[in-house]
Amino acid sequence: MSSSRTGLRYTLPEESTLGGSIRRAGARSSVRRGTATSTHASALGSGFLGIGMAIIAALQSILGVGLFFLRAEEYPSLLPGLGAWLLLLVTFLGLIVTISATGERLPDWLYGFFLAALAAVVWLDFMTIAPLGDIGRYATASVSAGFVLLIVVTLRAGWEVLVATAALGVAFIVAIMLTTPLTPVTIPHQLVTLALAVAPGITGVLLVAGFERMLKRELDRVLVQSTVTAPRLAVGMLASEELARLDLAAEELLDAVAVGGTPLPLPPEYSSRAATLATELRLHLLEGRRETWLFHAVAESEQLGRRVTISDPGTLAGLLDDVQRDALLAALWMLGADPLGSTPAESVTVELGPMTSGRVDVDGRSIIPIHLEITGLRRNRVDPGVWEALDRVGRYSDSTASSIVRIEIDCPVENPVDAGRTT
Repeated sequence: MSSSRTGLRYTLPEESTLGGSIRRAGARSSVRRGTATSTHASALGSGFLGIGMAIIAALQSILGVGLFFLRAEEYPSLLPGLGAWLLLLVTFLGLIVTISATGERLPDWLYGFFLAALAAVVWLDFMTIAPLGDIGRYATASVSAGFVLLIVVTLRAGWEVLVATAALGVAFIVAIMLTTPLTPVTIPHQLVTLALAVAPGITGVLLVAGFERMLKRELDRVLVQSTVTAPRLAVGMLASEELARLDLAAEELLDAVAVGGTPLPLPPEYSSRAATLATELRLHLLEGRRETWLFHAVAESEQLGRRVTISDPGTLAGLLDDVQRDALLAALWMLGADPLGSTPAESVTVELGPMTSGRVDVDGRSIIPIHLEITGLRRNRVDPGVWEALDRVGRYSDSTASSIVRIEIDCPVENPVDAGRTT
């Protein structure tokens, strides 16, 4: 049986075809749950990011106010500029208070009002400095408007903030083209000011996206880590929802028979339903006797499932102790998960067994052969932590051929009974 979602290959009897469909249904429901969970989890800690960004916006606004009053004598009229700063201050404080009162939520209508207020700030600032013929040198409130956009980076979708930032950049370009003579002296001022106006929004979106990616990655790691202490053979978390559904359906059917709501003998419709439930429950029991912690660790991980393939027909992974499991999982994680700032392997194939009788270490423990095949990652790009982790699994050797890194591990386990046979 193979799972198209995870790329996981696992050897099972042919009669488990229906069980495969059950697992895939459970996987799809897990994906839906994962999406909702990820959306919720991505907000964990984002409030602190929002506070930090608000502080940055406030400090830059203080600097902008200082520059505005420092050049007050050069402005033809102070009223539009003062209006721009007052409106920006009211918008800034009002948004902070509203977000705090509503539990860090920013509805569409409030976001639209916020953007309209920032547009008015930019327009008033341009009205003040347009007669001076140098937007890049004299812009103050309009530049601060770009920093104030940082406040909503953790509350709105990234593309919405990028669109607002792009609109601000276009406004600056148009204002510069219409009012400022472009000369070798003025061009640097325009480029620096334009960069200051649009950089905060872009940087903020990238920062939040990186934070969410890191958080989801760590949450996935915690979820997968829970499989390390599982029994040798067990039903994974993906099947729990399906088992609960089957249990409820069986209870409803039995209750209907017990209270007399369903006549005996059962009508064909109810008989077929009972037979289907019995078959599905039996297949779940069979799968629980074929799937090890390693199977569930890979199948239930969004990170590992895309690249790691497991072949363990003898369920030998269940014989590893907790230290060896943790080390093997850590190695697979460093090889197959999306790392921060580098490129993962294209695929990682893990094959356990077959065991051969008579292979023991000096302590009399049986040896399980584990073969790792890493594609798309050169040996000198393998994280050093991988070798440290594999050393805790057992003695290993590695070789490289045709851009494929092969690792052979002799993993000692305690006296496995019938380990070489599928249980």
